[in-house]
Amino acid sequence: MTTVNLPVIDSRLQVAPRAHLDFNEKLAAHGTELRRAAGVETLQVNVGKLCNQACQHCHVDASPTRTEIMTGEVIEQVVAALRRLRIPTLDITGGAPELNPSFRHLVTEARALGTHVLVRHNLTVMFEPGQEDLPEFFRAHAVEVVCSLPYFLEQQTDAQRGRGVFDKSIEALRRLNRVGYGIVGSDLVLNLVYNPVGAFLPPAQSSIESDFKRELLARYGVTFNRLYTITNMPIKRFLDYLRRTNNEERYMRKLVEAFNPHAVEGVMCRTLVSVDWTGRLYDCDFNQMIELGVAPELPQTIDQFDPAPFAARRIMTGAHCFGCTAGAGSSCGGAVIRV
Repeated sequence: MTTVNLPVIDSRLQVAPRAHLDFNEKLAAHGTELRRAAGVETLQVNVGKLCNQACQHCHVDASPTRTEIMTGEVIEQVVAALRRLRIPTLDITGGAPELNPSFRHLVTEARALGTHVLVRHNLTVMFEPGQEDLPEFFRAHAVEVVCSLPYFLEQQTDAQRGRGVFDKSIEALRRLNRVGYGIVGSDLVLNLVYNPVGAFLPPAQSSIESDFKRELLARYGVTFNRLYTITNMPIKRFLDYLRRTNNEERYMRKLVEAFNPHAVEGVMCRTLVSVDWTGRLYDCDFNQMIELGVAPELPQTIDQFDPAPFAARRIMTGAHCFGCTAGAGSSCGGAVIRV
């Protein structure tokens, strides 16, 4: 069996400073490279780590006890950047982004600019006080809704997200269907996200999408547009889970051995810039969570953001990048290689 030199991960649940060398060496060994970013098509904004859930796989380490929230001032800087630079897509995430007091203002302003807006929605936040009208709000602004649902069965979903989450998630999906989301012939887009419940890679995206569509319709009368598979990243809370279950080395070995050079071209960092709740800039949401900022020669905050230098930037990498390039690849838009 081939020996694999695994990247080292430090005790603070962050990738060690030297770990990026291992990933770049893997690229070189396969005669490929992570090319400089192709351009900025998406501004992904994390508006805070406050969430009504505390999922086992969460790479953000979000929970009801987190207090990090993007201020109204930084929200306005994001809006100003969208207005000034005309970035095609705004991808809003969290935590539960809807819990940010300025969330609806951000959506409304971005849509007024003609920006395509998608929201990473956990479904159960719809049942929090003051959030009952979220389906109607999403519809009114033609928001693309991307919802995380671990599985189409209660046991697996509640194991990852907490007791009672599955039933609420199904009811939330029904509410979204009732206002037109995920319905054949409707322009209102409802996509689901699947993360494996455990230390293994996701199955083929097309296959599990078919399973989800069949089972959700037959069991609960729920329909949706697409399902995205996303590999669990070995950072933050999922890394903590790997360590508690003595799976860290095995999982990292799995990612490294499943490295697919054909996935490199489609990784999301080539066309996306990530913004944290303070306004700092990153190459992706995963880099953000380990505080691996954009290259130091670039503007560092959203108020200074200019897409010109970012269109040819060098991308900062770490051991977690093996997650995005394993198997069919992984991004916020699901598998990189579609089969």
